[in-house]
Amino acid sequence: MDTQSYKTLSENAATVTKEWVVIDATDQVLGRLASRIALILRGKNKAGFTPHVDCGDNVIVVNAEKIRLTGDKLTEKVYVRHTGYPGGQRFATPKELLSRKPFAVVEEAVRGMLPKNRLGAKLFRNLYVYTGPEHPHAAQQPKTITLNEI
Repeated sequence: MDTQSYKTLSENAATVTKEWVVIDATDQVLGRLASRIALILRGKNKAGFTPHVDCGDNVIVVNAEKIRLTGDKLTEKVYVRHTGYPGGQRFATPKELLSRKPFAVVEEAVRGMLPKNRLGAKLFRNLYVYTGPEHPHAAQQPKTITLNEI
């Protein structure tokens, strides 16, 4: 055979097919959940993955307040942020963050697993995290997936 019978796919913004998926975070370990979500957001679970294109799906995470952290991470892990003012470093544990903003723990874990560039910022906008089982994206007809089938 002189030539190959297949061509390498290179997706672009016009040819990407994006879907909507729902993931239930109930009793899921935070790091494992976040890595699977980042994989779907990036599009690495698709055959036409292209590294420089947003070819991933839109992900809806429900029940974010019911995630699980292993070991002593609930009290020992520390999230650091800065207000922008001198001496403005603020610290919070996951326990404090779960009581104030439960969705923020999942968002921070996923953000840390995405690329640190403009593409990563664009991919992060495809993530929707909600506390409780309800979400306002029923019109997009999202399909529910479990993490074991990825």
